Amino acid sequence: MLAAPALAALLAMAAPQYPPAQDPLVQDPTETRIDDIVVLGRPLNEAARDFVYSLSIPARGRGLARWRDTVCVGVVNLRAEAAQYLVDVISTRAENLGLKVGAPGCSPNVVITFTDDGGAMARAMVRAEPAAFRVGGSGMDLGRAALGRFQEGDAPVRWWHMALPINSETGRIAVRIPGETDNEGNPSAPSLSTFGSLLTTIVRDDLNKVIVIVDVDGVSDLTAPQLADYLSMVALAQIDPRGDTSDFPTILNVLDNPAAADSMTDWDLALLEALYRDDRALRRNPAVLASSIASDLARDLRSEQEAVPEN
Repeated sequence: MLAAPALAALLAMAAPQYPPAQDPLVQDPTETRIDDIVVLGRPLNEAARDFVYSLSIPARGRGLARWRDTVCVGVVNLRAEAAQYLVDVISTRAENLGLKVGAPGCSPNVVITFTDDGGAMARAMVRAEPAAFRVGGSGMDLGRAALGRFQEGDAPVRWWHMALPINSETGRIAVRIPGETDNEGNPSAPSLSTFGSLLTTIVRDDLNKVIVIVDVDGVSDLTAPQLADYLSMVALAQIDPRGDTSDFPTILNVLDNPAAADSMTDWDLALLEALYRDDRALRRNPAVLASSIASDLARDLRSEQEAVPEN
């Protein structure tokens, strides 16, 4: 793996070293412990739930999607050494969540493209392969308006997630894709043998492809580890590009404030670990899923806080 400072040099990025962001869980005890644990001015369970809702955005009517099998990361328009560093970091984050990583030469399902004009690159990619961005099946992406936002604006990093509703019994797609036909040329529609309960379903939501576009000038103030972990978050979870995370300790804040975090925070790690811990993505109600993840996040953070020795 290439050392992080070398990536910064290859990108010609200014990479000042910032002091570690203060962990809100180890601040003044009068702020963090009031009966039940209080974080950011409110109970931890409430703060964790708000964190999940602030940054998570599943497709309409669907649960939060996640990778199920193999993740293959590809980096475009970057020198080989720098690209390999990013691939290694993101792949390691995926492996830590129990995912498989594609062997060298695999077909990328996480494609990260560097450019000097993110908007122009996004528009060119959508024009070249519109079907790759809007397949048209129910619950597979965020829709036409979101795709418009992906192509416009001046965000330093922009991304587009594709997810597939999958029949967990058969492993086959659980929605009809426009243009798909059976052996006789008739429109093909999937069939489900069982339907689950009010809170569960055999249909799960799997990430299928993530396209990320990075404007080089827009990330020039970040260190290599900051950029790699930011990209890891948007590659491994359905992060809302318009989500407001300014009230929370997360790597997602570094574009606005490079001093916010040096790497993924405990909050980021707890969110990803909760998302990938089990098959609760089979739950039908996205609100129930988000609430469950928030509860796990709160429990993990509480355990870490209680393990910190008091002065």
